[in-house]
This record gives sequence, C-alpha cells and structure tokens, in this order.
Amino acid sequence: MPTVRVALQVTCVNDAMFPDTGKAVVRLLRRLGVDVDFPQAQTCCGQPMVNTGYLDEAVPVVRTFVDAFAGYDAIVTPSGSCAGSARHQHSIVADRSGDPALVAAVAQTGPRTYELSEFLVDVLDVTDVGAYFPHRVTYHPTCHSLRMLGVGDRPQRLLEAVHGIQLVDLPNATECCGFGGTFALKNADTSVAMGADKARHVRDTGAEVLVAGDNSCLMHVGGMLSRQRAGVRVMHLAEILAATEETA
Repeated sequence: MPTVRVALQVTCVNDAMFPDTGKAVVRLLRRLGVDVDFPQAQTCCGQPMVNTGYLDEAVPVVRTFVDAFAGYDAIVTPSGSCAGSARHQHSIVADRSGDPALVAAVAQTGPRTYELSEFLVDVLDVTDVGAYFPHRVTYHPTCHSLRMLGVGDRPQRLLEAVHGIQLVDLPNATECCGFGGTFALKNADTSVAMGADKARHVRDTGAEVLVAGDNSCLMHVGGMLSRQRAGVRVMHLAEILAATEETA
C-alpha cells in the first residue's frame, strides 16, 4: 500500500470516557505499519447538534472538523456514529451555511472518513490483523454503522480472524440497543425497554464479552448488564483487534 497520511478522530465519548479505545486504535494501526497522527485541534463531529435540530449551531463545529483534518488521505474513527456524521450530515450543515469554502472542504473530508473496520478491510485490505483473544464473544452491529454506513459483515470478518476467539451469533442482532444519543434522555422508558431486550439477548448467548464499534451503545447495554450482574464485559472492537498473546 502506498504511504498515506492517516489521522485518528477519537470522538468525544472516547476522549472523555473511554480513552483506552483510542489508544487501541493507535496500537493496532501502528502494528499494521500505519503512521497515524492525532490532530490536537479536533473537537466534536457535530452530530449531537444535528440530531437535535441545531443545524446552524453545528456550522462552526463542522468548520473546526474540516480544518483539523485537512490534508489527510484518511480519517479513521472508532465509531460508526461519528463516521456517519462526517460522511452524511456534514454536507447538510455545509449546504445550509451558504459558505462555498465549507462545502468544498466537506467534500474533501467526508469521503475520506472511515469507520475502523472499513479502513482495515477496504483500505488496508486486511482481515487477519494478528489479534489474539481467547474468549467467547458476541457482536452487536450498531445502528449507524449498519444502516448509515453499510459496514455489512466487515466487523464480523475481522473478529472471525482473531486467533483463539469463539464468536457466537447475537439473537436479533440488528435491533437497536435503544441508546440513540438524546433519544435515551427524551424517551427514557422506551430506551430502557430496548436496552433490556438487547441485554437479555446478550445473556442468552453465554458470551463473556459483548463487542461493538461504538462505545456509546456499549455504555448503554453494558450499564444494564452490570446492574444485572450478568458477568458480561463490554469491549470496543478496536480493543479486541489490538489484543495480542502478550496482552490478552
């Protein structure tokens, strides 16, 4: 693969609450020979504002995003949600702003933004990343990665190639976990019911670990599993793919 300039967009949730996920992405990509940068100017992708209807307020956030990641050949993020925002929502915000320069900048950064599994499979052309994780694992495909990005079976293919893993199917896997960002606050009862269904399906698998590509969803379902004392850990896909025999 020719040398490419790659930047990590770590996301707000990971930066504030799950820093090990960002570190895992860097370890994984470096192990695969990718020199990855972390632009210090990055902030939010703007999705919370867009999803709640504050499109005008999202304009400066999108402008910060395109400025921070200008010039990179690929922007990799461990989040289907944030990748979906950059690829689909940023153009809506830019068009609304009436700023041709922002529209042009978004046209550059949007298509170059990849969710982690997309970058590994489509850009690096790899499924066996040399990971080792000897545990029983089940995978939850998050809504934005599944429906907005169409990542398909890329995460499963990566997981199936992990040495020592026992990957088991999650019943009703494509059903939403119920988090949905502000949905969980505005529709708490529905959110809890959906999360309870997801947690029950996870327990039914007998898995030791629930894995997903978005920590926001894992936070929601993982909180329920923890309160139920289910004995199931939650881990981001990046952390499993970064694991080796020395660290697992």
